[in-house]
Amino acid sequence: MILAPLVTALSLLAPAPPTLIAAGDVASCRSSGDEATAALVARIPGTVALLGDSVYERGTAQEFRACYSWARFRGRTRAALGNHEYGSGNAAAAIAYFGLPRSGYYSYDLGDWHVVVLNSNCGPAGGCQQGSPQQRWLDADLAANPTLCTVAYMHHPRFSSGLHGSDTSLGALWTTLARGGVDVVLAGHDHHYERFAPFQGIRFFVVGTGGRSHYPVLRRLSQPKSVALDYRTYGVLRLTLRAEGYDWRFVPVAGSTYSDSGSSGCR
Repeated sequence: MILAPLVTALSLLAPAPPTLIAAGDVASCRSSGDEATAALVARIPGTVALLGDSVYERGTAQEFRACYSWARFRGRTRAALGNHEYGSGNAAAAIAYFGLPRSGYYSYDLGDWHVVVLNSNCGPAGGCQQGSPQQRWLDADLAANPTLCTVAYMHHPRFSSGLHGSDTSLGALWTTLARGGVDVVLAGHDHHYERFAPFQGIRFFVVGTGGRSHYPVLRRLSQPKSVALDYRTYGVLRLTLRAEGYDWRFVPVAGSTYSDSGSSGCR
């Protein structure tokens, strides 16, 4: 008789699982879509997983000052580097702005989850192939990871139905992620939303819907694992990171109705 109320009280005191808010291809002085997504992110507490191309066109310090509409979330942002950050040469402005390591790849823990951030700009990163510094670092990082659940993100998509399509240069990193038991991988670069059925144990999302612009979808027939897709809506992917699983929901900006959601356990 006493245990049931006690269990209920303890559950109410337990902290809510952390939230990861993901999108890439965000800000430009020529677009208002990023201002709509900024208004959306302002209403969602949690860690912002910025999937690269944070500010257009060249990721300069001036563009961060004048055009980066997500600046208010800087303190809770964990960014990946996109190709536009390297438009000014060595991504120095973005690295300084977000406090990133020069390599562009790193990891952190969020609640019960391990989070890996990769640099899919393979040239500046020193390579993405098997045996490259990044691939060896990733292998060691995952091997040392004691958590049940892991999510990874980067800018370029290993698979995509969009304008740029699938990036085969990321094959070795993908294999390492799969072998290391990663549950979810996120990317941007193509300016649409797409969810893939699990492949080699990984559920993969493209979330290039941060507000810069939309890209057409050209290659879906060649992507049999593609199960959800929209190329007309700006928004973010909200991941609720539970101790043994996760919930996902694509949250559209005000005035839009597209949504995609689901739940899964970790492997």
